[in-house]
Amino acid sequence: MTDRPAGAGKRIELTIRALILGCLLAAVFTAANTYLGLKVGLTFASAIPAAVISMALLRAFKGSTIWENMTVQTVASVGGAMSSIIFVLPGLVMIGWWMNFPFWESVLICVLGGVLGVTFSIPLRRTLVVQGGLPYPEGVAAAEVLKVGSPGADESAEAVRENRSGLFVVIGSAVASAFFAFLAAARVFAAETTAFLRLPAALGGGATGIGFSMQFALLGAGHLIGLAVGLTQLFGLVLAWLIFVPILSSPEFVAWAAAHGLPSIASTVPAEAGAEGLAMTVWAKEVRFIGAGVIGVAALWTLAKLAKPLVAGLASAISAQSRRAHGETLELTEQDIPIKFVGLLSIAALVGIAVLLAVFAQGTALAGSTPLLVVGGLIYVVVIGFAVAAICGYMAGLIGSSNSPVSGVGILAIIIASLLMLGVMAIAGVPADPSIIAFALIVTAVVFAVAVISNDNLQDLKTGQLVEATPWRQQTALLVGVVAGALVIPFVLDMMNQAFGFEGGPPAIVQGAQTLAAPQATLISALAKGVISGELRWDLIGLGALVGVAVIILDVVLRRATKDKVKLPPLAAGIGVYLPAAVTTMLVVGAVCGWAYEKWIATTRFADVGRRMGVLLASGLIVGESLFGVFTAAVIVSSKNEAPFALLPEGSGWPAMWAGLAAFAVLTFALYSWVRSRSAKV
Repeated sequence: MTDRPAGAGKRIELTIRALILGCLLAAVFTAANTYLGLKVGLTFASAIPAAVISMALLRAFKGSTIWENMTVQTVASVGGAMSSIIFVLPGLVMIGWWMNFPFWESVLICVLGGVLGVTFSIPLRRTLVVQGGLPYPEGVAAAEVLKVGSPGADESAEAVRENRSGLFVVIGSAVASAFFAFLAAARVFAAETTAFLRLPAALGGGATGIGFSMQFALLGAGHLIGLAVGLTQLFGLVLAWLIFVPILSSPEFVAWAAAHGLPSIASTVPAEAGAEGLAMTVWAKEVRFIGAGVIGVAALWTLAKLAKPLVAGLASAISAQSRRAHGETLELTEQDIPIKFVGLLSIAALVGIAVLLAVFAQGTALAGSTPLLVVGGLIYVVVIGFAVAAICGYMAGLIGSSNSPVSGVGILAIIIASLLMLGVMAIAGVPADPSIIAFALIVTAVVFAVAVISNDNLQDLKTGQLVEATPWRQQTALLVGVVAGALVIPFVLDMMNQAFGFEGGPPAIVQGAQTLAAPQATLISALAKGVISGELRWDLIGLGALVGVAVIILDVVLRRATKDKVKLPPLAAGIGVYLPAAVTTMLVVGAVCGWAYEKWIATTRFADVGRRMGVLLASGLIVGESLFGVFTAAVIVSSKNEAPFALLPEGSGWPAMWAGLAAFAVLTFALYSWVRSRSAKV
């Protein structure tokens, strides 16, 4: 038993005020994460900023405790995590099945899958959280913040100052981030700069390019993912833009492919498209599928390493239930939701999923195969869902929930679902139809909800273990957070869809603007269409798989040779291949900035405080820009004005790119200096 934390006098934990505050914060972080995910394909863990805000606000109420703050943080963080469902749901618009996001259908996909994410991960708590020896970086950091800032008998003046300063850092950085985003929307600064070129004939004559996205949300995300993951993403960027794109766009490769009867997207790009058109087409239509292969292999590698912990976790949960049934009283910190209630919740969620799938099939070419589809869909959700719960829970413990392989899980899940739909077509004689692709996307969306919630659940349970929270109360808060996040997502998705649009979806209000990137949803919908139509580039995915195997081997060798000091996470390499170059570049910059900042304060007396403040700075940067983006979409939709904040005409001649670069660099240094100064004063 660890020492009891501050605020241990009373067991005030699962309160109404904590649940209400948690739901409000869940709405904010879900909206912010939804925007960030649609724009750049990333989400961030909201546990730490939620904990800081909770401690600052609940301090005004008498008798608040560390466990009550833990409840707020749990509800808020799981609500934010639920936003990762946008890695799949927009695919239904991209294939033309939905024109918008139907509210109740979208909510039910999130809620039913989210409940299973909680129930599937409960049996894994003892193995992966208590006994697994995994670092859980975000869970540990959140526990540190809670211990420092929560009220209690031994609370110091320094803890009070840090709590107040932390809230100020979150708010200040959010305002700075939102203001810079406003200036970009006003066309005072450019939000992105890119450069493309043709390589000389001596280097193959292909095309390549590089981009730099001046977004503080990306800077903050890069800070949070850390240097190892950031540099591995840089490795993936190099693979994509200095190797794969130049080779696949070169005249020599086009000629070789034609001679061997192989497809080459570069041969279809007109000369007038220039280096940019050629490079971007090759990357979007070919190289990203190589990245999908890398990510898929990385996810399978993780699953293979989890077979033993999976069995041990189930055995531990059954053993605990048996001891409780025989009258043994478990310690408060070991009491999960009883396994029989876990089973009942799971069954209720599966019944709801069965109804959802049956209703979907009606009125489509699949109506005659409804029983087969429902039974097959439920088996798929249970088997694949439990596997991905284990994968994501393990990876959350290893590298943090922000970096877990939810993208890889989605890729594997959609390929498996699409292959199973091919089997349904063969067995039931169903003709090729868009409803088949849509059905595969819906069951994948449910599995994805399982993945993202289990990913966040175990991270929160680690925080709870460290502050001696009651697991069953936390798990109840997690279920509340699932509902809170699910209710927000359709509104934000609809606003973004109307304002900016998705590739393949209905026309957007902003005419001529680049549609929302939604990189994972774009890739997942393309995989579903490719498998079912028989046009999927298995050769590219296979090449990516070989690259993934090579990266795994290199990672293992590096870890053993350096005793885990140097690593090359395979998932991060795959993400570096298939995210847009401008996004990856800024993430790497953010990772380097975060590393440099921590080196800057490493030898000071306030190093620990400064490190926590740095995390809050990064979180605030993400929240500020993301919420401004959601607000912008709402204004565009309501006003029908595609540039509501524009102060300068488009192409006015103002050097927006260079002015933006200079302002971004200066503001970045100023923010880190400000946080260092505030940390010193604490």
